[in-house]
Amino acid sequence: MFTILKKDKRTRARVGLLQTKHGVVETPSYVIVGTYAKVKALESSDIVASKTQMIICNTYHLWRLLKDGLDHFEGLHERLCWDGQIMTDSGGYQVFSLGEKRKYGDGKVINNDGDPIEESGKDGIVTVTEDGVYFTDDGEECYLDAETSIGIQAQLGADIIFAFDECTARNHDKEYTRKSMERTHRWAKRSLDAKTSDQILYGIVQGGPFKNLREESSKLIGNLPFEGLAIGGYLGTKQKMREVVEWCVPFLPETKPRHLLGIGAVDDLFNFVECGIDTFDCIIPTHYARNGIIWTSVGIIDIKRGRYAQDNSQIDTECMCPVCVSLHCNTKADLYWAFRQIPIFNGKRILRYEKNLEGGYCATLHNVFFFNNLMARIRQAIKEDRFLEFKKKFLTKFNRS
Repeated sequence: MFTILKKDKRTRARVGLLQTKHGVVETPSYVIVGTYAKVKALESSDIVASKTQMIICNTYHLWRLLKDGLDHFEGLHERLCWDGQIMTDSGGYQVFSLGEKRKYGDGKVINNDGDPIEESGKDGIVTVTEDGVYFTDDGEECYLDAETSIGIQAQLGADIIFAFDECTARNHDKEYTRKSMERTHRWAKRSLDAKTSDQILYGIVQGGPFKNLREESSKLIGNLPFEGLAIGGYLGTKQKMREVVEWCVPFLPETKPRHLLGIGAVDDLFNFVECGIDTFDCIIPTHYARNGIIWTSVGIIDIKRGRYAQDNSQIDTECMCPVCVSLHCNTKADLYWAFRQIPIFNGKRILRYEKNLEGGYCATLHNVFFFNNLMARIRQAIKEDRFLEFKKKFLTKFNRS
């Protein structure tokens, strides 16, 4: 299922092949988020053009969207009109995002200054029990546990699925984090017992920001018969995030693929490939693109700023994505105006303004290609024993802006 082709001589970075029912993923690789079995703003043909190898869809949100129609769901590949590789998460992240994150405005990663995050004032809709989790969603109570999560993922039909877990939060103390981790371990074993499909099942390491808990979880999850392994939960600052990953990786089997859940900034990709991570998923390429945030080889730009209205320079001179090599939207000015709202006229009078969808489309296609292409360049650098040199050269130029 997973074959290591090349190991870097100075770091834990490696190049591999991850075999699924729908083909082979070259690793390290970025997994693009398609929450509702749709990569927002893109069509299936664009997914191929963007060099995407794998998409991750959201089990909880699809379950709530489809509700009673899940038994008649055609499958993720059919819904996406795409024959590539697909992951589904377990729903464990929603235990955090609809619970503690709603109450505290918390995130998986906080800034490096450690600035406090103010409470959001929202009520969480999550109740965690030993057996599973109750969500009070739109006034309706629904229940998710290990067996239900694995069953839903089987019906969705992804190539790679995840064991049910609880994603802990920044405000959880060590006592709660230990209890949560031990419960996640029990859920991991139940997830293994519940799987009847031929899907590839990943176990998830938890343990918050605590070294002994992370090591304990890595040992236990790493020794269970999962086909792949993931690191999830609270990670803290970028410095703490790297510490957490470095605590976990030595205790995870070398022969199994390693996934880092919900992480995917440019510097993170280099740092965690260096630590031995094989795949990443994150909303950065798509969510930020729809808001006009563009990644380029010389840094990040907010294309909606007025300074770009007359800027006829190319979006990224080093990029060969379909947007940058096109003739109609390959300059910063083109993309700036593609984000401007379009006036809808009734005769000579403006009725309303509507969002120009071309901006989100072009930005998303460019960003997704950028991250996928960066991973391809990282793979090539590892193969040629120049990973650290490439990391230094790329980040120096990228961070210059």
